[in-house]
Amino acid sequence: MVRTQPAQDFSIDLTSVGVDEWRDTARQLLNETHRLLAERFDMGAEAEELLLLRCRAVDQVVRTGWRIVAGEPFGLTLLATGGYGRRELYPQSDIDLLILGEPAHQDAAQQAIQEFLAGLWDAGLAPGHAARSIRQCIEVAREDLTVATALLDTRLLVGERRELESLKAALNAPEFWPPKAFFEGKRGELRQRHARYNDTAYNLEPNLKEGPGGLRDLHTLAWLSKRLSGVDRVCDLQGIGLLGSDEADTLQRELWSLARLRIGLHLVAGRREERLLFEHQTTLAKRLGLKDEHKENLAVEQLMQGYFRSAALVLRLSERLMQRFEESLSGDVSHVEIDGDFEAFGGYLALKQPERFTTEPLLIMRLFDVWQNTADLRGLHSNTARALGEALDLVNESLRDEPDARNLFMRMIRHDHAALTLGRMAHLGVLGRYIPAFGKVSGRMQYDLFHVYTVDQHTLTVLRNIDSFRDEASKQRFSLAYEVWPRLRKPELLLLGGLFHDIAKGRGGDHSKLGADDALDFCREHGLSAADSELVSWLVREHLTMSITAQRQDIADPEVISKFAAVVGERERLDYLYLLTVADIAGTNSKLWNAWKDRLLADLYGSTRFALRRGIRNIAHGEERVGEAREEARAVLLSHGLSEAQIDRVWSGFPEESFLRYRPAQIVWQTMGIVDAPLDQPRVLVRPHHRPGALEVFVYSPDRDGLFAAVTATLDRLGLNVVEARVLTSTQGMSLDTFQVLDAGSEFISPERRAATVAESLTEVLSKTPLSAPAVRRAIPRQLKHFRVPVRIEFSENGSGRSELSLVCADRPGLLAMVSAVFREQQLRVHDARIATFGERVEDFFQLSNEADEPLDEAAQQRLREAMVTVIEADRTRG
Repeated sequence: MVRTQPAQDFSIDLTSVGVDEWRDTARQLLNETHRLLAERFDMGAEAEELLLLRCRAVDQVVRTGWRIVAGEPFGLTLLATGGYGRRELYPQSDIDLLILGEPAHQDAAQQAIQEFLAGLWDAGLAPGHAARSIRQCIEVAREDLTVATALLDTRLLVGERRELESLKAALNAPEFWPPKAFFEGKRGELRQRHARYNDTAYNLEPNLKEGPGGLRDLHTLAWLSKRLSGVDRVCDLQGIGLLGSDEADTLQRELWSLARLRIGLHLVAGRREERLLFEHQTTLAKRLGLKDEHKENLAVEQLMQGYFRSAALVLRLSERLMQRFEESLSGDVSHVEIDGDFEAFGGYLALKQPERFTTEPLLIMRLFDVWQNTADLRGLHSNTARALGEALDLVNESLRDEPDARNLFMRMIRHDHAALTLGRMAHLGVLGRYIPAFGKVSGRMQYDLFHVYTVDQHTLTVLRNIDSFRDEASKQRFSLAYEVWPRLRKPELLLLGGLFHDIAKGRGGDHSKLGADDALDFCREHGLSAADSELVSWLVREHLTMSITAQRQDIADPEVISKFAAVVGERERLDYLYLLTVADIAGTNSKLWNAWKDRLLADLYGSTRFALRRGIRNIAHGEERVGEAREEARAVLLSHGLSEAQIDRVWSGFPEESFLRYRPAQIVWQTMGIVDAPLDQPRVLVRPHHRPGALEVFVYSPDRDGLFAAVTATLDRLGLNVVEARVLTSTQGMSLDTFQVLDAGSEFISPERRAATVAESLTEVLSKTPLSAPAVRRAIPRQLKHFRVPVRIEFSENGSGRSELSLVCADRPGLLAMVSAVFREQQLRVHDARIATFGERVEDFFQLSNEADEPLDEAAQQRLREAMVTVIEADRTRG
């Protein structure tokens, strides 16, 4: 941004006014300072300049208020503490004051102090204060580390400097928070604070002050530097060998980078807000002068990428300095030889001569290979980490072209703990240098609610998921993946597919195709065979295909399976693609991997394996599949004691489509549940999935128009999200409808009890005439309000004699119930529904007909389109 010459500081004389005039004049000074600060921010002023600007104005108000309003109470000294003491005053920060003096003086001046504080409030400040003697300060601080920490940043405002010096002397006494206890206390605070944010800086709405890699981490380093090393600033650690010049420059740069973001956030929010919420991100990006480059590199995404990169650097350097502080306190100088180049120093991996990185860059790759193959290391020694950071520029084209470096990389990726090693390389900045395309997506976020991680962190999560498939502990979450994993010929090919699958995001164009080209080049350069290189490239190009097929298409349709099998072509590719798809979905958002997606992908995998065994041109036809389903289900039912006559009687009402749409296990469950059911009353079966949070609902009821709307409204009222619906009608006029639902709010209720409650509620609704279950209107969550997804409704014919409707729009509570009500109002029947949610966006598919079971003509389609848009947009406006 081009900076222009800022206006001169605003100045008002507060020294020669009376008490009443002081309040108005002080408020005017603060307001004008705020205006000037905002003006200078928009012109590109540095954060340090802006913080000092506000601090000078606040100092003037506080000092004159102490003299004019309080009358300079005898025997008391006024000190600034905390951020105010550090001269880091943000636009909406409060101010921390310490009134230092003996109790007798404080009591005598109590009225004056109260009037002083009230005056500051009237002027527009938010003072927090304590009134204590030096002895009281020390007593409280001994019991409370937070108080002890705040006192490290005290600064004289009004009074005797000797009082401040006496306080500092007491704080520096050896018995007051001994260095080791202070370090352990602050490290414990840091770990607890990080845990509150799930130990990641990569939150969609990060906290600039308290989050991992935020300003509080830098403050913690400053406090530890003061207490443990006796220096005023972190950068002063250079003088005693605890900090390198590059590290000092980086810490200073990132401090002011994060500070400027926080200043901007306060200006945009207009209040004391530390979370970079969605509603502020776009506005702040614009205010910082960032512009959209294209739809995959929005200004807001540039803003967040800058923040995430800053936070990553702060975390990296914070870990390094914390380790140095710990080393200086522990005195552990044990050396254990690893090989001629490396050793374990105090339990940490260390290059014996760290300066050798600059003359032998291959040692950078060897470092990770040795780390990967040496057990019981606590981590990387801080001096080696410093030298590595200073040598990162040497991870360049020359090193990448070196055959030994390429061989080391492939050796590491073939290791059982490859994902851990790649994570270490990424964290220390090496992976983004060795694979420059990965460096470009480091810190890159997508402005939506679907992708909760940055691209690089998502990729590393996918790699960890892949690595977990080999462990028996993963069976509960990834049961089929655990079975498929041992069949992989070369697991490293799957890891390479995971590493490159999103590497081209943000460039513009199809990231799958661009990434496939990158992967192909990389594999060829690293000596993979043509067949293996093509497999990795194919995986990257098709990494979304299986997910899209499972979630958006009818995988009970033989034609769908035939097309997908043609894309896959062979069993080996199916195995690799299935595992990458599972790892990708589970690594995109913790809420995405659920029982429904698990079953969908497993069903698609099984159907495709069967198709590939028979040959792509000889996919099992409907009649054959129906026969197989009947035979398998009948055998199970007979084993459960049902007679042939009972089975035939129930199945006489089942259309052929039942045996095509439902799996044999579902047909068994349905048959056993309704074998004794009367034809004139509803029966609802509900069972929990083997994984928590999912239920299957089967509705056997006299078929009536409006039944689908009544069921979906009831499920919505019960807090259940419908993800799939199969709507069939028996030859005897009974519904044979199945709903797959997810339950996010009943973790404290047993699945069996929840299932019983759902069955009772649905039975009660379906027993009434006429059917009635009005949809419940609920407020749209805050996060969803800040994303706009245009409503898109399209119709197509699928050859089934029905119309297929696809709906894309913004998500909101109760959407399916609302849409179902529109279908009912338009006198339409729903035969199939597939519900897919991607963060703030839904992509739903419905098979519809009129009440005569005919497809919708153009007029009916237009009426439905208009009605749906009206209802959805009206609901959005109300939200």
